[in-house]
Amino acid sequence: MDTNGAAGLSPVMGADEVNAFLDEVYPQLNEELRAYSAIEVRPGGCVVRLEAAEHHLRPGNTVSGPSLFTLADIGGYVCALSHIGREALAVTTNLNINFMRKAEAGAIDGACRILKLGKRLMVFDVAITAGRDKSLVAHATGTYAIPPRRNL
Repeated sequence: MDTNGAAGLSPVMGADEVNAFLDEVYPQLNEELRAYSAIEVRPGGCVVRLEAAEHHLRPGNTVSGPSLFTLADIGGYVCALSHIGREALAVTTNLNINFMRKAEAGAIDGACRILKLGKRLMVFDVAITAGRDKSLVAHATGTYAIPPRRNL
């Protein structure tokens, strides 16, 4: 299953299925309020959203870096899950983020794409946009480790 970019990649789970799986295996992500969710899954990528509210803000009405970092990480997880299936133990091995401008409360989207999906690793990037003009507020790159398939 080695490929470059989206060529030849087909999702095996849709956004609703991924959200239900996240609720099952990672309930602490959203606890009482659904802030992070997958809103679209497509071949080789996905779009995730943070509905940033007051508890995501730092002084100056700025969405905190950890909240945006979490959005990037969830984007990678959704890409992995949607393309390899229900594998709760896929984990982040690396995530780098560059913050470019202030994001305010409201809908913040992370457009994720798989750069490489192999048997053991998935490399991805995420463009995080916010505001009415969908300005780029951060960009992240990361790697997810995919556990080996067990023969049962």
